[in-house]
Amino acid sequence: MPGGDAREAARTVTGSLETLPYLPELPARGPGADMIGRTAGLLVDVYAHVEPSGWRISDRPGRDTRRARSWMGEDLDALEEFTQDYAGDLKVSAVGPWTLVAALELRNGEAALSDPGACRDLTASLAEGLRAHLADVRRRVPGARPVLQLDEPSLTAVLQGRIKSASGYRTHRAVDRAVVEGALRDLVAVAGEAGAPVVVHSCAPDVPFALLRRAGVRGVSFDFGLLTEREEEAIGEAVEGGTTLLAGVVPGVDGPLSDPAGSVMGVRTLWRRLGLAPGTLAESVVVTPSCGLAGASPAYARAVLAHCVRAARSLADNPE
Repeated sequence: MPGGDAREAARTVTGSLETLPYLPELPARGPGADMIGRTAGLLVDVYAHVEPSGWRISDRPGRDTRRARSWMGEDLDALEEFTQDYAGDLKVSAVGPWTLVAALELRNGEAALSDPGACRDLTASLAEGLRAHLADVRRRVPGARPVLQLDEPSLTAVLQGRIKSASGYRTHRAVDRAVVEGALRDLVAVAGEAGAPVVVHSCAPDVPFALLRRAGVRGVSFDFGLLTEREEEAIGEAVEGGTTLLAGVVPGVDGPLSDPAGSVMGVRTLWRRLGLAPGTLAESVVVTPSCGLAGASPAYARAVLAHCVRAARSLADNPE
């Protein structure tokens, strides 16, 4: 979300979304509120600090870690205030393991992705951190069922060997798909202990729908405008297998909004092309912005959330 006021963001989200409110992220506050720093603050026995090149693993917690944890506490306090007596799904987000290891630097400046041992250690640390985070959310909002979103914008680049080295002159080798799937499955299992289904979000092209299904992910969040025909079969199989699609059909930056029915026209068309029953649309699709709203104005962010609700209602009322 845009801005830096945690209470205002929580008020906007909970007031706009009755069935799937979420814990807002406010990266405009600076390092520690950005998605990498925010997730680094959740890690257990692993710490990170800011370098000019980005976030780097540290020996001990420092100012940047403390700031990330402080802002997370502020965000949770605000969410708790505006979800009194709430019962239902509540989405919280963290960076997934593969985007995290692609972004976090080792002490030598290379991405943690370059070291398989570091990848395993960071995934295990993230799992423990998420276990504690989900427990904290349940404690603060007792009626909520957490839904864990893992943000993985770098997932496809990791699979395809397109993450650049520190020098920029080469790329790190592609990670074996079984290894990628295994790490995601481990986090799905941790979330499952807390009764939290997992959604993976990627606003990059070529989202690996089949791999995510095999890992046990319950929903996939993606930029609908980046879909290509070669992905349609995987999407059809995902829907038939019970995967929820969080379809990013509304622009995430300021601009004119179409009518709500027009925003989901492409979803209806895809359903017809795949031969899926129109009646399954309402239970299989969640209407979302194409990616985060951090780059939007506060007024546009509020308008987008309301627009998504109306578009979803249109999809449910008129699936044909």
